[in-house]
Amino acid sequence: MLYDVQMETLPRDELEQLQLKRLQYLVEKVYYNVPFYRQKFKELRIKPEQIKTLKDLKYLPFTEKQDLRNNYPFGLFAVPKENVVRVHASSGTTGKSTVVGYTQRDISTWASLMARSFVAAGVTRRDIIHNAYGYGLFTGGLGVHYGAEALGATVVPVSGGGTKRQVMLMKDFGSTVLCCTPSYSLYLYETAIAQGIDIDSLNLKIGIFGAEPWTEEMRLDIEKKFQIKALDIYGLSEILGPGVAIECETTQQGLHIWEDHFLIEIIDPETGEVLPPGETGELVITTLTKEAQPLIRYRTRDITSIIPIPCKCGRTHYRIERLKGRSDDMLIIRGVNVFPSQIEAILLETEGLTPHYQLILKKEQSLDTLEIQVEVNEKIFSDEIKQLQKIEQKLVKTIKEFLGISTKVKLVEPKTIARSQGKAKRIIDLRNQS
Repeated sequence: MLYDVQMETLPRDELEQLQLKRLQYLVEKVYYNVPFYRQKFKELRIKPEQIKTLKDLKYLPFTEKQDLRNNYPFGLFAVPKENVVRVHASSGTTGKSTVVGYTQRDISTWASLMARSFVAAGVTRRDIIHNAYGYGLFTGGLGVHYGAEALGATVVPVSGGGTKRQVMLMKDFGSTVLCCTPSYSLYLYETAIAQGIDIDSLNLKIGIFGAEPWTEEMRLDIEKKFQIKALDIYGLSEILGPGVAIECETTQQGLHIWEDHFLIEIIDPETGEVLPPGETGELVITTLTKEAQPLIRYRTRDITSIIPIPCKCGRTHYRIERLKGRSDDMLIIRGVNVFPSQIEAILLETEGLTPHYQLILKKEQSLDTLEIQVEVNEKIFSDEIKQLQKIEQKLVKTIKEFLGISTKVKLVEPKTIARSQGKAKRIIDLRNQS
């Protein structure tokens, strides 16, 4: 089933013609309305009229998160402030917040793309959507909310927190769709079991999970526990919010990027060189229809690749692979590059371990070390110490064989690693502590 049949199945040549038309309009708009971009263009000695094909995109400047911080709060707006009807912002935990503005048309576009994403996931207007993404300056909650209403589905705006009550509401309201981070869904499952709630008594059939990288192994774990179809959704506040891309229910293999609104590239994160489809690198997005705060070649830091092969669902928009992580989350352990998702995949393939873990980085005698703490389930925890030690030794050996790094592995008691109501905190970096 499709939400916007004509646009979602547009032939590639027509789609690319539309992208070029929108790109040319965008470039002219930011050149004349955003001083930051006008200066960038001048530095590169390029003018809007020089963008004649989509291949010319590579001549345009990159935009980075620091550029948003440097222009805090409204320096990248391309419209008068009185035309901005909403503002979202990041938490600013690593510096100034990144602020994003929306016109009324931007809000309508966002709602439409989220509705389109819901339909791709198999959601209909008859569904009841339990929305456990946070509301407020974070874009997740309101993005899902407006999309659900645009589709005509029933939305339960429960937001984050109150986990025990959330489980009760899912059961009492007969929710059929769960929207939250994948790690929080597992916390909801734990809480339901602890409350004696039979998971089979829930009406859930679809889970739409995002806001953090997760592995195929975690997907299978969630699907098995809830007996649902779990789909990955992608978005980021700087670009729009949730609804930039999503897996379809037909294949669950790659996320459809809505290319009538977003122009994508994959680049080498070190050199900035554009990579061909199929190669893995950093995802770069240009917003083609954003009014209040359009961005050119925004470096997301998310690592993925483009799937140019047509999907069985009939949509012609390119897909991207499930995110492997972020270039700025990549761990470098004694010269070896490792993503947390690679470690997660090994942990979840090991019988007796739970999806709850933390990676603790320390420095010993000027060398970086990595300790992996992972919870075991109740059954394994009751085993003899020798059995637990065998599991630890096996994990150390497997990680060394597959990833090429030496680690310490520590199995910990069930429910000892802190649960998150939003994005899970996987990495604890103690290297700069004395």
